[in-house]
Amino acid sequence: MTGNFLFDGPEDARATILLAHGAGAPMDSASMTASARALATAGLRVARFEFAYMAERRSGTGRKPPPRADRLMPEYREAIAALAASTPLIIGGKSMGGRVASMVADEFHAAGEIAGLLCLGYPFHPPTKPDELRTAHLVELRTPTLICQGTRDEFGTREEVGGYALSPRIEVLWLEDGDHDLKPRKSVSGFTAADHLKTMSARASSWIHGLVDR
Repeated sequence: MTGNFLFDGPEDARATILLAHGAGAPMDSASMTASARALATAGLRVARFEFAYMAERRSGTGRKPPPRADRLMPEYREAIAALAASTPLIIGGKSMGGRVASMVADEFHAAGEIAGLLCLGYPFHPPTKPDELRTAHLVELRTPTLICQGTRDEFGTREEVGGYALSPRIEVLWLEDGDHDLKPRKSVSGFTAADHLKTMSARASSWIHGLVDR
């Protein structure tokens, strides 16, 4: 841990990825750690951070529920400023963290401060509530975006997402039989969690280099 960030990957990486956690688990959860290490193994620098409500849970000073995503936007902006990345910056996160990043992405991309947006398991809708879509701002999104999504993610399956109107700047990498943590059932799909993390990180690496090496 350095300051308020948890770092993985080489310091001289071609790009840095700023990742926020999901609604219910901290930045060092098993899922976040596995994803960060996979991206680091692919040669990328990853910086994880926590929103204040989660940091309070860690310190034992509170058990507040997650605020609404729009109320976390100022904290995400502060994290970008505090990180002061010296290499091209990609922002994103796991689930809610990626959603919040997507809500601030265009302002930073228009200013030339970020190169893209990486979402790991985007929460297109709450589980069991497919009509409560969280996609309105994704229709006109101008930031180059890669969403890595399991095909059976209860926050948005391949069949559901295929029917959404999304910006042409958004690419979705579908991971067969993956859940919200991108984990497949090996007995069903033949894939392991490690397989999907390797696929995710390899695609993210090539996509990011395509953005920053132009």
